[in-house]
Amino acid sequence: MSAGSESRPVRFEPWRLGVLYAVVALTLTGFVIRLVNLQVIDADLYRTRAVDNYTLEVSVPAPRGIIYDRNGYVLARNVAAYNVVITPANLPVDDSDIQRIYRELSELIDVPVGGPITDEALEEAKLFAACVPGPSIAQLVALQDTLAPYSPVKIKCNVPEEIARVVEEKKVDWPGVTVEIVPVRDYPTGSLTAHLIGFLGPIPASQEEELRARGFVPNRDKIGYAGVETSLQDILAGRNGLRVVQVDVAGQEIRNLEPPIAPVPGHNVYLTIDTRLQAAAEATLQEEIRFWNTYFGTVRISSGVIVAMNPKTGEILAMVSYPNYENNRLSRIIPAYYYEQLSQDPRKPLLNNAISAEYPPGSTFKLSTATGAFNEGVVDLDSIIQAPGQLLLCERFNPNDPCTDRNTRPFVDYIFEERPEGFGALSFLQCIAYSSNVCFYKLGGGFEDEIPQGLGIERLQQYARALGYDAPSGIQLPGEQDGLIPDPQWKRINTGENWSTGDTYIASVGQGYVLATPLQVLMSGATIANNGKLMQPTVVRQVTDGDGNVVEMWFNPEDFTVTEFQTEGSYQISPFTPNMKWDITVEPLIQEYSCEGPYCTLTDDFKVVNPETVAAVRAGTRRTVTDPSFGTLYDLFTDFPIAVAGKTGTAEYCDDVARAAERCRFGAWPTHSWTVAYAPFEDPEIVVVAFAYNGGEGASVAGPMVARVIRAYFDIKASDIAQGAPSP
Repeated sequence: MSAGSESRPVRFEPWRLGVLYAVVALTLTGFVIRLVNLQVIDADLYRTRAVDNYTLEVSVPAPRGIIYDRNGYVLARNVAAYNVVITPANLPVDDSDIQRIYRELSELIDVPVGGPITDEALEEAKLFAACVPGPSIAQLVALQDTLAPYSPVKIKCNVPEEIARVVEEKKVDWPGVTVEIVPVRDYPTGSLTAHLIGFLGPIPASQEEELRARGFVPNRDKIGYAGVETSLQDILAGRNGLRVVQVDVAGQEIRNLEPPIAPVPGHNVYLTIDTRLQAAAEATLQEEIRFWNTYFGTVRISSGVIVAMNPKTGEILAMVSYPNYENNRLSRIIPAYYYEQLSQDPRKPLLNNAISAEYPPGSTFKLSTATGAFNEGVVDLDSIIQAPGQLLLCERFNPNDPCTDRNTRPFVDYIFEERPEGFGALSFLQCIAYSSNVCFYKLGGGFEDEIPQGLGIERLQQYARALGYDAPSGIQLPGEQDGLIPDPQWKRINTGENWSTGDTYIASVGQGYVLATPLQVLMSGATIANNGKLMQPTVVRQVTDGDGNVVEMWFNPEDFTVTEFQTEGSYQISPFTPNMKWDITVEPLIQEYSCEGPYCTLTDDFKVVNPETVAAVRAGTRRTVTDPSFGTLYDLFTDFPIAVAGKTGTAEYCDDVARAAERCRFGAWPTHSWTVAYAPFEDPEIVVVAFAYNGGEGASVAGPMVARVIRAYFDIKASDIAQGAPSP
């Protein structure tokens, strides 16, 4: 620089300084706004997140209620199961010690140790559910160590108690290894009561959201999958407890943040079943099926049912469905192979045939036809009905159809082959006692000038419903079917054809489109036995808490909800109170019809069933036992020390099984075997129904089963009286 040069001052423009101040101000304002947002506006949100980071809610499982029979015999209970678990955080630091523990444990529980842990090994372990064989010990522990090292991982489940004791003894030498004790369901009576009790299973994905909101824990808690384990789930399950604890970053519990909420145990349930009678009924059914299958040299009878009930109270004393299954095999886990075996069995052993299977009821349905015909004046005690071995019916689909050879159809009696002339002249009581099909054809559909106006299908439907058909009973068991009593409208909708007079004939004897469950057949017999009073069938006698105190409960049969207060459409189940569905001699259940020719139309009037009608039908069922000529139950009960009454049934059928076997041939249809009977006649204590699929004649197959169960009931009663114990 030359000596004469001058330095110029740096010129700083004011606007630049203003921009700098503005940037600093905006930055500070942003920080302040952010701080206000974090500390004031969203303070609760971030405080909640912070609390959530160290807070853990631990669900405490509630003990499930115990199920007893009416005498206090245990049918379902909780027993201890033992799982070997490892807590990764508690394992030794030295890898050699860990490998030693793995090797010794592997030899004891037969789970592989496993090799080096790679990413592929961890991904493979994620594919397996808990307690499923596959991953090695090292894989399971390594996976858990990455997720929650202070939470135990199941290495092997359901180990024998002896192995569990060894693991507990080795706890000092095997740090981190311990035994987890969990309750599992045990069914002492097993297959004997499997269809009644059911079994438990994991929470399905479809119900996970709903049940999680109610405090259930998926993959741990179980719910009922069948029987009363399902229908009484809310009673038996109880309510899980809750612990709110503080945990560190590794998941280790530090302290309780709130007072723990103790779990509420499930209520105990006493069923109406008498296990002794249940065992007698099962033995009877299985022995009878075995005898006839051996006799014919083939599996002729594939399934069957026996149900016994007190007609005065509606209590189910025994309910046996064959074939059955072993619910203890499903109590810990549901083995895929066993469940597949059951579900693919064509005999459907998982199905409770007593309430979930529908069959033509055959001649047992004649109790409905007899009740309706007598009450409507179609017949009386002085009437004489001609019952030839065969009659020819002019079958009409419309009232004005002409009678020709093409629409003239023969209807034969079951005795036709042995006695072509038929029964001859019969009274009303003999029609019931002899179970004459021809007689009931005429009572149901009329015949020429002898019975110009029969009962008709519309009125028959009304009386059948009054005796318990065509609707679920409301018993506390899932899967109950409603059966079917058809009418002209049903046939037009489902087959596209008009109703015919022949359809009425067939329906009058419980054939054709008529379907019923064994329980519905039992209810019809119970209504007659109980002088017109139909009691609500029930398998629940009472509900108690853990201290044995009876808890008041109400049951809604429409949606299987149980409440501790009465609601519309519900009935009381505890303390036990017999609940009457209706009394057909008091409540006007029968809608009157105005009939002209073979067809009837509804009116707005209703009426009751006269007590004289019920008395007449009861007299007919008694004559079934006392009439030595053709009484269908005479040979079975002629020397029986107690007065018995009942009705047999032999129902022709043609289902998919019979069709596949090419057995659906006119005049040679396969038949189901039915019998329903009650005793003592004057003051009934028990009514029993027996059913044998493809069993043949009712009096020969189902009849002996009913006789044995009734005899067993009174033998048990006599034994209880002798010992001073309450009778069934």
